[in-house]
Order: sequence, then C-alpha cells, then structure tokens
Amino acid sequence: MPTEPSPARVVADADVLAADLLVGGPSRAALDHVRRHSWMTLVASDALLDDATDVVTRLADETLAADWRDRCASWREPVDHPDTDHPGLASAYRGGAMHLLSFDERLGSARAGASLQGHVPLSVRPPRAFATLFDAESLYREAVGGAYPGPDRDPRE
Repeated sequence: MPTEPSPARVVADADVLAADLLVGGPSRAALDHVRRHSWMTLVASDALLDDATDVVTRLADETLAADWRDRCASWREPVDHPDTDHPGLASAYRGGAMHLLSFDERLGSARAGASLQGHVPLSVRPPRAFATLFDAESLYREAVGGAYPGPDRDPRE
C-alpha cells in the first residue's frame, strides 16, 4: 500500500546517490537539503540501494560501496515494490515521495510526465534543479506547518 504523498519525501535515483558519494556537486547539494532537515525523508527500496551500490562498486571499490550501503540503509526510509518495477519510480510511488532526483532524461521528459500525471503527484528533475529551487521555508510551511525553524541536522553526520 503506497504512503500518502508528501513534498517532504524525496527519492534519489541510483545515479544521484552514487554521484553524491563519489562526485559531490549538484547531487550532494540536493541531498544535503534532505539531510539538513529532520522533517524530510529520503525514501529508497533495497533494489534502489542495490543499483547504487553496483554503480559505486564499478566506479570505486567494493569496500567503499559496502560501507556506503550500510550508512545509506540506516538513513533512508525503506519501501517495498515488485522486482519488475523501476526502483526509483517505484520507491517514489510506494513511499509517497513527491520528488524524484535523477539524471535519466527519459524520466524527466514531457512524455514521462504525461504518463505519470493523474497517477502520482511526482516531480522528476535533475539534482541541480532541485538544489537550486529548494525553498526550505515554504516547503516546511506546506509539509509541517508553522514557522520554519531552520536546519536541525548536520548533513555530514
């Protein structure tokens, strides 16, 4: 059963998760917004973490990938979905995420948006766009309510 959609719930596709760890840049900036706020949630299935772990293993090494997987698994909120589903899309749908960060241009295309419209309230965008457009104060008012208290976590812990 899918979780009720919330703008404070975010999915990062495998490519974005790996880039956060290995490259930094827009992927890290986007995910730091999530890590800085306890009222925001990173949603990811085991299949999504498996995909990201495979990318990190290929680009770096197995030890780093295993350590990253353990850390990310403790931070994310897990969701289940059928094995045949796209891990990022399914994590968003099942986990009630209204944001999917991905470098996959097919997911962010007008065609994909039209297919998703009416089924799930999901914004698919590259990390740079999310990081640039992120407005913690207005998102807090919408998702939580009340006056925005500011960041309440260190994104590096």
